[in-house]
Amino acid sequence: MSRGIFVTGTGTDIGKTYITGLILKKLREAGVSAAYFKAAVSGNERGADGALIPGDPLHVKTVSGIEQPLEEMCPYVYENAVSPHLAARIEGSPVEPDVIKSRFAGLCSRYDFITIEGSGGIICPIRWDGKKILLEDIIKSLGLDCIIVADAGLGTINSVVLTCEYMKNRGIAVKGIIFNNWQGGIMEEDNRSMCQQLTSVPVIACVERGAADLDISADELTKLYGGV
Repeated sequence: MSRGIFVTGTGTDIGKTYITGLILKKLREAGVSAAYFKAAVSGNERGADGALIPGDPLHVKTVSGIEQPLEEMCPYVYENAVSPHLAARIEGSPVEPDVIKSRFAGLCSRYDFITIEGSGGIICPIRWDGKKILLEDIIKSLGLDCIIVADAGLGTINSVVLTCEYMKNRGIAVKGIIFNNWQGGIMEEDNRSMCQQLTSVPVIACVERGAADLDISADELTKLYGGV
């Protein structure tokens, strides 16, 4: 049986893709059969042939060194740098839940550990027309627990606690918090302590800006993944 984890963040441009790349790199280096998945990615550029290049999946593949084909990683790729629901409204091809489930199931049949990256923060509309789909609906439909990526600096206590409480109220389990842009010092150490005390969720890694590795073992990392 495959195992999976969903990576969300306290907001947009918080470093989810960067951290996800390091997670996959850690698993690959440990010899783990690992794959990446993202339901929808927006804000992508076109290649010389005019085709859209899925930027986040490409970054993760490049950083991690996983051999998974790029075309397996994300079924919905949009050009406009807006929320997926709005990009789909502008460009067409809205997210279909059955497609997400089918593509995810395909990965589960070929890989042991699947790391799924979200779009934006936890309250992100994925589709908003005749169907109304939020990011949390995808997490629940795939039966996944979560890791939250947050900035280590000023203001993170509020954003981490609000994100954790929202997810808990929606019945989504949060297995750990990863601080990005970690510099240390009294404020960030206090942020780590306060976030753990206020949420009862452990901070499992603190990642310095530009770091090429996670300060958590592959063994501890894989324990966060649940069966799917």
